[in-house]
Amino acid sequence: MPPNTVVDIPDFADIHLARARINDWTRLTPVLSDPGLDRELGCFVYCKCENLQRTGSFKFRGASNAISRLSEDGVEGDVATHSSGNHGAALALAAKLDGRKAHVVMPENSVVMKIAAVRRYGGIVHFCAPTQQSREDELAKLVEDGKIPVPPYDHADIIAGQGTAALELIQEVSTLEQVITPVGGGGLISGTAIAVGSTGQQVYGVEPEGAADTVASLEQGERVKSWTPDTIADGLRAIIGERNFTVIRNQVRQVFTVSDEDIRRAMYLFWQELRMVIEPSSATVVAAIRNHPEVFAGKKVGAIISGGNIDPGNWQSLTKRN
Repeated sequence: MPPNTVVDIPDFADIHLARARINDWTRLTPVLSDPGLDRELGCFVYCKCENLQRTGSFKFRGASNAISRLSEDGVEGDVATHSSGNHGAALALAAKLDGRKAHVVMPENSVVMKIAAVRRYGGIVHFCAPTQQSREDELAKLVEDGKIPVPPYDHADIIAGQGTAALELIQEVSTLEQVITPVGGGGLISGTAIAVGSTGQQVYGVEPEGAADTVASLEQGERVKSWTPDTIADGLRAIIGERNFTVIRNQVRQVFTVSDEDIRRAMYLFWQELRMVIEPSSATVVAAIRNHPEVFAGKKVGAIISGGNIDPGNWQSLTKRN
């Protein structure tokens, strides 16, 4: 099916409905700015701090919306997904709050802290090889066993839920000119693009050079279906989803790439100026803004800081300057 004919993509109204649906479960995360960060990046940056969301990332929004929709529709039973960590933890907690169990397929090289988080929130972990195909194959086995699939990004309810972060951001800072998010599977950026699509802001994405399947897909004109990621940004190692790619093609102005060294420097800068430890996936947006003054200089930029799930013991080694 050509990318522009994908059906079941949420619209702006769906994001508003998701916001109302998950209001009692999620946190209204703060939007922070800092003069020092603005000076370093050469623009006015408003950071939507989803690192302070429940489970430590924006993923709890989509998971909460998906689980709430199952309840609304009277669908009972345990759920299953695949995840590098953040979606798995989010789904585990959302399922627990709704009296369900979540089964999470995770690559065997997942961050130890994220594995522990899934289990802490009540999820059951199933390991697989660190490839997209292995993730999908193991999830298919769980679905055959009767579990209800809740995909991490390529699903209308997930996209709508993730879009609520951008909705809150533009409601708080109505004068934004641009919004930028990380790109992994594409739930956050596609939800963001739909949320701000009618308000005039330009939407940008960023992914690591070692997981640049979205950029490759855009260059080829069709979605890349196989990629072996190599990046410290573990939350962005997934292949872009079909619905997500359709939205990106139609509504996102540009997707940048940044190196792992760019990410390390951005993590350090964010800590230096805001005293917040963020995970590598989040730092990609800071790195992209810094790398592209021709796009962002002097602008009012909304940056969605996607998560903060990083082992404090590993932070120093991740941000070590060469």
